[in-house]
Amino acid sequence: MRTTLAWGMAGMAWLCVGGCSLAPDYTRPALPVPSSYPVATEAQASADALQWAQYFPDPELQALIQRALQHNRDLRVAVLRIEEARAQYGIQKADRLPTVNGTLGYERSRSVLTQGQKFDTDFYRAGVNVTDFELDFFGRVKNLSAAALEQFLSTQDARESVQTSLVAELATAYVNLLALNERLTVAQETLKSRQASLSRIKRRYEGGLDNAIELKTAEIQAKTAEASASALAREQAQAINALQLLVGDGAPAEALPLKALNDVQMETVAAGLPSQLLEQRADIRAAEHRLLAANANIGAARAAFFPRIQLTASAGLVNDDLLRLFGGGSDRVWSFTPQLVLPIFNAGRNQASLDLAVVRKDVAVAEYEKTIQTAFREVADVLVVSRQIEDEIALQASIAEADRERLRLATRRYERGVANYLELLDAQRSLYDSEQQLVQLKQLGLVNKINLYKALGGH
Repeated sequence: MRTTLAWGMAGMAWLCVGGCSLAPDYTRPALPVPSSYPVATEAQASADALQWAQYFPDPELQALIQRALQHNRDLRVAVLRIEEARAQYGIQKADRLPTVNGTLGYERSRSVLTQGQKFDTDFYRAGVNVTDFELDFFGRVKNLSAAALEQFLSTQDARESVQTSLVAELATAYVNLLALNERLTVAQETLKSRQASLSRIKRRYEGGLDNAIELKTAEIQAKTAEASASALAREQAQAINALQLLVGDGAPAEALPLKALNDVQMETVAAGLPSQLLEQRADIRAAEHRLLAANANIGAARAAFFPRIQLTASAGLVNDDLLRLFGGGSDRVWSFTPQLVLPIFNAGRNQASLDLAVVRKDVAVAEYEKTIQTAFREVADVLVVSRQIEDEIALQASIAEADRERLRLATRRYERGVANYLELLDAQRSLYDSEQQLVQLKQLGLVNKINLYKALGGH
């Protein structure tokens, strides 16, 4: 009996491992994008440069990123999703092997014969059993396990994608806050300048040198500058709130490190070929894992059309006395019950399940291709900005410098009575606009570098 049972168990394990698979052969879909970017790059992206600690060498920004990786709730949810998928894969993987249970039972019964005689019997039973174990001839269980594995791998990549997005969002929020600080400084300096002009015009008006229109215009410009400074202060407070939410540890606003935009350092890299995105971007890898899971589910749905063999086996000891059950004299019992389950009629459920699996794979293919196209566009957009932003910043800096000189000359001319107030006012407005535009271009240049980190799959 032991030999028979051992061979039976060995046969079950061999059939479980050696079952065929009805899943379609997987072929990675062709890249649905051009073979090169619209803006050519000479160098290729370095894998080391895409590490956030190397890409963002700024120590203040690194400290914020490190705190966010520890406390951000979105990232915490992504980590818990990995644990959830790992547990699900463990459950599905366990179905490929027999489940062996130990049993210890007691049964008491009474039998009545035709003559009215009654017999009470006691049975104590101990043993092991395997219940409803499926021999995976056609790979149904194997494909379900493979699908669960791919879903688990996709959650790992999804977690990395969340981290990449978090780092990029945090760096962007940091740069936005620095830009608002500089824009607010410009607005406050402009407010002081216009308040000084208003005081000067009041004196000139009282001395009969300026008229009421010029005085009223100066008052309006001072109020306008005050309103602009107030609006930028409000945006600054909102930017601080956004940064604190991303960091996730409730740090007070005064604890946030700040510096000038010109002092923020970021690594310089160039994009490689579009095909490199397949390995660099975690969201593309996650989409392909979901596609592989959908492919495996087709195999499981196909296997449902074929017979299933389920085995139930048990072996143990029986005695009418619990104390003698393990002490000798007990009877040995065993059973081996194979069962063939053949689908005959289920109202089209199996066909509908197969159709659903095929459609879900088509959806996964479309999502995979869309993810690649989105990644390609993001890189292409970044390259377009990178090609021209430095020249725009240099040009705008020269414009701002010219406006500063113009304002200096206009102020001198106005004080000497050579020019009227409208000339001075136009010079003030032009300088304010050019300085604000310069800050925004610097902000755009830094944000574009952050977008390059994200588009190339930084981690």
